[in-house]
Order: sequence, then C-alpha cells, then structure tokens
Amino acid sequence: MSEKVPEGKAKKTAVNVLMSKAIGLAGLLNYQDGAVVSKTVISKKTGTVTVFAFDKGQGLSTHSAPFDALVQILEGEARITIAGKALKVVEGEMVIMPANKPHALKAVKPFKMMLVMVKS
Repeated sequence: MSEKVPEGKAKKTAVNVLMSKAIGLAGLLNYQDGAVVSKTVISKKTGTVTVFAFDKGQGLSTHSAPFDALVQILEGEARITIAGKALKVVEGEMVIMPANKPHALKAVKPFKMMLVMVKS
C-alpha cells in the first residue's frame, strides 16, 4: 500500500530526486497530443526553473510577468513574440524575456524548453 504524500511535500520530494545528478532536461517529460506539459525542477522564493513540452501548434497566449525570464530551447522550434517582435528560436538557442513586456510562445514544431524565472 502506498503512502499518500501531502501535495507540498510531494513537490519537494520530486525535486529532491533530481538533486546531485546529471540529467538530460529534454528527457524529463514527453510530448502529449494537443497539449502543453510542464514539470517544475526548482521552486524558490527567488525564482523557478520549469521544463515544458509543447505539441505542434500549442502555445501560451500573450501575457506579461513582473520578472525577467530566460527561455532555453532544448529541442524543436518555437516562435516567441516579445512586445510585438516575433523571433524564431531553435534547439540550443535562448531568449531573455524582460519583465513587464508582453510575450507569447507558439510551437512551430513540437518543442521543449527550460524556463528560468528570476524573481530577485
């Protein structure tokens, strides 16, 4: 019989499993048809690191955040629009999205990315 772990503790335990290991970020999650999938890698008061997988055509609509964010494309191809300027971003490339600037992401091809949100 498995023990039920409180949600906050489950998240902390999942992150701890990743500690002190060499890990291929793109392998942390799989694509799902017609969906965006995410996994939090680090969550602290000062920032977060999250890995996402976007199926082709999926995206995040225009929004803004009060913090700078760095997006690193792990595989595939995305169109990232920042303050009305569209950028084609491919595997191995990164983009810094400035705080308070509207931005959106769309999967030109299925893609995976790491999002680093810096809160301080």
